[in-house]
Amino acid sequence: MENIILGTAGHIDHGKTSLVKALTGVETDRLKEEKERGITIELGFASLDLPNGKHIGIVDMPGHEKFVKNMVAGSSGIDVVTMVIAADEGVMPQTREHMEICNLMGIQHGIIALTKTDLVEDDLLELALDDINDFVQGTFLEDKPIIPLSSTTGQGLEDFIATLESICDHIPERKFSSIFRLPVDRVFSMKGFGTVITGTLTSGGIHVGNDIMVYPKKIVSKVRGIQVHSSSVDKAGPGTRTAINFQGLDKDSVVRGDILSTPGTLIESYMVDAHFHFLKSNAKPAKPRTRIRFHSGTSEILGYMILLDRQELLPGEEAPVQFRLESPVCCIKEDRYVIRSYSPIKTIGGGAILNPVSQKHKLFDKKVVQGLEDLLQDDGEQTISFFLSLKGFAGLSLNQLRVMTNIPDKRLAATLQKLLARQAIIQTDKERQIYVNGAFFDEFKTKVLEKIQHYHGTNPLKEGMPTQELKSKFQYIEDAKFFNILFTKLAKDGAIIQDKNIVKLVDFEVALEVDQHEIKEKIIKIYQSKGLTPPFFRTICQDLKLDQKTAKDVLQMLIDERLVVKTKDDLNFDARAIADLEKLLVSFLKENEKITTPEFKDMTGISRKFVIPLIEYFDSVNLTIRVGDTRQLRRKI
Repeated sequence: MENIILGTAGHIDHGKTSLVKALTGVETDRLKEEKERGITIELGFASLDLPNGKHIGIVDMPGHEKFVKNMVAGSSGIDVVTMVIAADEGVMPQTREHMEICNLMGIQHGIIALTKTDLVEDDLLELALDDINDFVQGTFLEDKPIIPLSSTTGQGLEDFIATLESICDHIPERKFSSIFRLPVDRVFSMKGFGTVITGTLTSGGIHVGNDIMVYPKKIVSKVRGIQVHSSSVDKAGPGTRTAINFQGLDKDSVVRGDILSTPGTLIESYMVDAHFHFLKSNAKPAKPRTRIRFHSGTSEILGYMILLDRQELLPGEEAPVQFRLESPVCCIKEDRYVIRSYSPIKTIGGGAILNPVSQKHKLFDKKVVQGLEDLLQDDGEQTISFFLSLKGFAGLSLNQLRVMTNIPDKRLAATLQKLLARQAIIQTDKERQIYVNGAFFDEFKTKVLEKIQHYHGTNPLKEGMPTQELKSKFQYIEDAKFFNILFTKLAKDGAIIQDKNIVKLVDFEVALEVDQHEIKEKIIKIYQSKGLTPPFFRTICQDLKLDQKTAKDVLQMLIDERLVVKTKDDLNFDARAIADLEKLLVSFLKENEKITTPEFKDMTGISRKFVIPLIEYFDSVNLTIRVGDTRQLRRKI
């Protein structure tokens, strides 16, 4: 493995900081209070060059119980841990809690440093070794090397370095996300440099000149400089201790717990779903809505733990849970987290994030619970389908899927193409790259066809259903492009015909009854005979003694068939008369460029009652445009 982060863990005053200094020459206790009290309070940082040329970043974590939250912050991004246990005291309370935290954070590689051997006799040393062997049973440190040493005399340090080198040679490459993320663990200012932010670069890469966003505040700044292992570099990759110098960024605007990433990439959420391991060391079962402290990356956030599939969680059990938080977090799937109780403060469990951008679930929802449990498997297609099923018709964007699935970009693109090819998912917006679960899309197609069928049944004389009216039946879908894709697919499937703003079932035909056919013929004859001076439609209905609904349906059919043109004020005109008038008007405007309303009245020889609706009709169809008191052609004809 190229870049390795080593963390120290263990009880207070067991010699973690002294070991780091003996190995690197760096005093990681930098605070005045730390020097005065002789204990580590804050995270300390150093680097070590191994004989084989590997560079190791070291995070020295505090051991005092009051500063465990700082230790949790430091455990983010660690590849290998040195569990430091003093020979004169053996395994102590914080040794056990640090071990639990390392287990919960998914750390799999480690070494045990049995320190202060110069202070004990051989028999006490043997007791300490026995104590340690019992302690590590069933943990990731079982069967791992135990190196007795003394940071004071230097005894055992060479063995420690050789063993560490061997471990690092066999650590496999970590699965890194494509998304650049750096949880902030320290912020300070340097004269001549400005604000400097440090942290372990957990995924992705960064270059000098990149724009970076501070989440969740969404502050954007530009990278001026990068340091890795105290050396200036142009870029940094995952798994490195990284210091970044920013341009024009106020130091007070960034705090530990913030995350650096690419602008517009991470997603804030007040709810996350997770696989939770409730530690066996807990004395009581966990109850619904347990008040908790949620530790992720370098942040600590208060919230509640919701049990999704049971009324209580017994010590040692694992279960899918939801965390509802008081402040937003920016996680991605598979991030490790630690949970500590609200009061008294104690580590109670942790695990891996399953859904980093969740929503409220119904309790005991078997579909949701099973879906979350399935997320523990590395099945990209299943993961994408499940997340899309949760979002329904709204779907998810490509960026949301990147965060929620944590599938590397190339593999994600290939998986999406496979799902699209068999229509297991549908892309409803190519520009924004929005995807919807195929089953939901098919279900929605059925609902739309049912609405159109119902419309035909209640409006048998209308050519089809206006698309706007159809969309209004599904107001929970706000994206117009969703309907465009839907209509295109239904038309391609041979289910509907779309004509401008009207949709109808492909086998639908307007079928007039005998009396309706007679009404149609009577109405059309009236409009044809009257030309540009028709009666109001209400007058036609009165003269023919027509039922209002039937008459309106027949009129709409005439309009749909383009036999009648509708204007305003209850006036409709014969379509051929309108066409002849349009030719006359165009000819006039080509010769005279503009026409006044009185001139239009003289040209047609009709009264003002008809002139105004007609001239405004030509405006509405974009044939003419009003300029002052005149009309001109809107476009060249």
